[in-house]
Amino acid sequence: MTNPNPQSGSPDKEPASEAQAAQNALGNTERAEVATEPDRSVAKPGPEPEPKPSLGRLFLDNLWAANTFTVTLLSLVLAIVVGAVLMIISDPDVLSTYSYITSRPSDAINSSWTLVSEAYANLFKGSIFDPEAFSGWLNGANGWQAVLAPISETLTYAAPLVFTGLSVALAFRGGLFNIGAQGQATIGVIMAALAGFLLPLPPGLHLLVAVLAGALGGAIWGFIPGILKARAGAHEVINTIMLNYVATYFLTWLIVQNGVQDPNRTDAISKAVDSSAQLPRLLGDNLRVHAGILLAVLATWAVAWLLNRSTLGFELRAVGANPDAARTAGISVTRTYILIMVFAGILAGLGGSNMVLGSTASALTPLVVAQIGFDGILVALLGRVKPWGVLLAALLFGALQAGGNRMQSYSGISLELVTVLQALIVIFIAAPALVKAIFQLRAARAARLQTSLAKGW
Repeated sequence: MTNPNPQSGSPDKEPASEAQAAQNALGNTERAEVATEPDRSVAKPGPEPEPKPSLGRLFLDNLWAANTFTVTLLSLVLAIVVGAVLMIISDPDVLSTYSYITSRPSDAINSSWTLVSEAYANLFKGSIFDPEAFSGWLNGANGWQAVLAPISETLTYAAPLVFTGLSVALAFRGGLFNIGAQGQATIGVIMAALAGFLLPLPPGLHLLVAVLAGALGGAIWGFIPGILKARAGAHEVINTIMLNYVATYFLTWLIVQNGVQDPNRTDAISKAVDSSAQLPRLLGDNLRVHAGILLAVLATWAVAWLLNRSTLGFELRAVGANPDAARTAGISVTRTYILIMVFAGILAGLGGSNMVLGSTASALTPLVVAQIGFDGILVALLGRVKPWGVLLAALLFGALQAGGNRMQSYSGISLELVTVLQALIVIFIAAPALVKAIFQLRAARAARLQTSLAKGW
């Protein structure tokens, strides 16, 4: 019989062929699995996780890094060193010893060390602590007021600088450069003084009205460049500089007007502010520190809260970072610019009122505001335009001012050298790349430190 399907082969061999093919396929699969299966007998353990760095290790790693604290501290060191060189150069007696330094180098070294060490010692004694006054208090030679006198002077000088520094810093955070803190403080001191000797009010109310009048005067003088910036696009630097001149000449004109000038004086000085409008002194009548320093700390806290905790502060920082993006997000840039300058003016006006309602002066004079508005720019830069940093910077500048008076009296160092020290500090602070290059600081590992802080070390 012929095969019905000659191409398929013998029908009784087909099942065997299919079974054999299936067995071969299964064997191939098993061999593939065996080939791909890892050799567990020779498996090596993975690398152990790195241990968490200790607190001391992180401190040492970041000690010589270019972080804010290190750069600021080294900037102070550089300013002190350069200031010492300037002292030596400006003293003819010490400088003369360098003419024969090759024959007797000890004369130049000893005289230089004596001059610089005594000057900086007097700076410390006049601003922070005087060991001689403390020992005299223990021996009964003087009272406790002499011990606290250096701190009192430092706080007295620092109080108005806190306000003007916060004024400049707040405007910076909003993207504006407020050069007009000097003029705003001038109008503030005018309004505070006028309220202080023209309004017959009871003691507590009189002081409150005088302080608020100073704040109002600064707010008005800040509103003008704010509205010009917001509505007309006028640059705030030009406006505030011009308004500084207007405020200064307005003060000079106002002092000699009838009803304002002291009738018993022929020079340019106003009537004295009533005692009911004076800020109370904190440590008695013999020490000048007054309640203005408490208001300065309160203002610092308020500005910090405004910037970091409030909706307005978020809008302010957003406008300062990118006005176009803030406008796209629905923030009114015009309104924010006006509010920034108004708040900056309030702060500067409070600083100006401290100058006449505190213990610095009790009447208006052409120089009653001194340079607190321009010094506020330096304070804001040194404080990295952060509220609490501004407070610390103002304390440093107050200490330099208070200690500089003693340096001038006891060491013969000119008071202008203290101003040079302030300028040097700001120069080095404003040029961190220079400080990094001089001291060969490595890059700060901020990300690692923040991660470690988040994980609890």
